This record gives sequence, structure tokens and C-alpha cells, in this order.
Amino acid sequence: MSELVQAFIAHLLRIQETDRGALAHLRRSLSFEPGNYPRAYPYVEQFVGKDRLSDDPWRKALYLTAGLFALHPVQQSNVSFASAFGRMGHERNNKSIEQRFIALLDGGPDGLPFHLRQAISLLAADSRGVDYVALLEDLARWLNPHNVETHDRLRRQWARDFYHAFDPQAGVEAA
Repeated sequence: MSELVQAFIAHLLRIQETDRGALAHLRRSLSFEPGNYPRAYPYVEQFVGKDRLSDDPWRKALYLTAGLFALHPVQQSNVSFASAFGRMGHERNNKSIEQRFIALLDGGPDGLPFHLRQAISLLAADSRGVDYVALLEDLARWLNPHNVETHDRLRRQWARDFYHAFDPQAGVEAA
């Protein structure tokens, strides 16, 4: 899946450079359940695969990632969403960032788009990029309702990434 993921993010980067209208449609798609805004179809559907159903986790992850990218089109390789969010909370010395992150982890797949939209908006206001390749791969696993174990593992990984960035001294004290 990684080549397809990289191709999709490259596609979004090209859109960012050439088609502001497309970015507006993708941003607007965040107001709908992922994959349910027809004006976003021309920019995403070609990456879905013809055999996937409308509620397929991969399809939803593509649409959610496209909308989040359009909201803040700053790709920064090797910077996970969780670590970028944690670093921002650390540098701002802001506990509400931590509370938002916990709400994101605690919420189910239905609330995930809302919480991510809010978090990406905060990262955009702070001029922080994220690795959308990694985010898309994570969301494809997160949104799969049939793989609870993977979902839990991913939540723990995001928590580790967040807290290592949010409180860099915590790991040093425990050692």
C-alpha cells in the first residue's frame, strides 16, 4: 500500500500547486462523512480502487486525509501527527492540547474526523507540518472496524509519540 499512499500524497501536493478550487472542495468535504461529498470525488476516487465499497476504511481514510491536507497542505516527512501535536503542546506549555489529544484517542471512529480537523487547524495556526503519508496509513488502520487489536496498537503508538514530544523529560526520569 505504501507506493499507492506516496502516489496519493504526491497527487495532493500537485493539486496544492495548481488547483486552489480543488483544495476548497477537499476542505469542504470535511463537513461531511469521509467520502460523502461528491465535489471531492474527482480528486480522490481514482485512488480508491474499483472493488472497494463506499464504507471501505481505505476509501474513508483517503477522503479524510485529502480534506485534512487541504486544510493545512504542509507535508513534513518523518513528523507524525501525534509528535507534531505533542511538540506544539510542549512549546506552548498548554494542557488543553493534551486534553484534545486524549479526547481524540478516546473517541471512536465516528468522532475521529472532527477531532483531527480541530487538531490540524491548531497545527496550521502554529505553522507545523505533518507526514501525511504516515497519517493516511494510520487512518486506514484506525478506521477499520474489524481490526480492534490494530486500532488499540495504533492508539498506543500515537500516545507514545505525543507524550515523548509533549514531555521530553518524562522518558529520561523513568530510566
